[in-house]
Amino acid sequence: MLLKLIPRSVCLKLLAAGLCFSSLSVQASAERVISLSPHLTELAYAAGMGDKLIAASDYSDYPQQAKKLERVASWQGLNLERILALKPDLVLSWRGGNPQKSLDQMTHLGLNIFYSDPNSIQSIADNLIKLAEYSPHPEQAHAAAADILAKRQALKDQYARPGKPPVNVFLQFSTQPLFSTSGTTIQSEVVSLCGGHNIFADSPVPWPQVSREQVLTRKPQAIIISGDEAQVKIVKTFWHGQLDVPVITVPENWFNRSGPRIMLAAEVICQKLSQISSTS
Repeated sequence: MLLKLIPRSVCLKLLAAGLCFSSLSVQASAERVISLSPHLTELAYAAGMGDKLIAASDYSDYPQQAKKLERVASWQGLNLERILALKPDLVLSWRGGNPQKSLDQMTHLGLNIFYSDPNSIQSIADNLIKLAEYSPHPEQAHAAAADILAKRQALKDQYARPGKPPVNVFLQFSTQPLFSTSGTTIQSEVVSLCGGHNIFADSPVPWPQVSREQVLTRKPQAIIISGDEAQVKIVKTFWHGQLDVPVITVPENWFNRSGPRIMLAAEVICQKLSQISSTS
């Protein structure tokens, strides 16, 4: 009887300690879930909700089983008619990429909308904790959140040492036009975590368009891109004769999605920035 009297919010906090399972089992998890963003699809699987996903957005390709889900969203918008026909009891949405008008329509029609716009490692963990309330396996969501935060602390302890000069980094996300990112994004946070300094951290806009001259004036010691060796050749050709620094590559889906795999990107960046720091 005592477990039934424990508030749900308190019970969720006790879950990591292996307590409160009886209370949590009383709460019904979401049975029909739709994800409208690749990062949310990854978060749903990490939170133990994979078996409840019935549809997702284009490019929801991780983990492998996500590729089999029906597609109901793309860069062109949402297939609202199909979403309604599938009768989800939870829709995972992203304000940064989903049209707000369509989300408002779904809310007006009575659908339960979960919003996820993480812009930090902490907010990814927070999203997982919130998803635990809808998951049939909330312990997986809590474990995934704890794992992300533990990895963040381990990397911080190893690489972001006080008194150690930071490596000046240019985060390059395209060449024509030339885009970077400010200090308010998760990508910039990863650079700082690894002992680097984003040379456009002071930008007043999150994704600034910059010029060659602005980059050269700030004297980066490394360039970070999302992609593979093919992109490295493009970047080196772009900067030929003007900037000759190491180009660090990170798989695009690790670095550009606000999901658990951001920590894999962080591990790669930390290792490579450490090598640059030791030789400079």
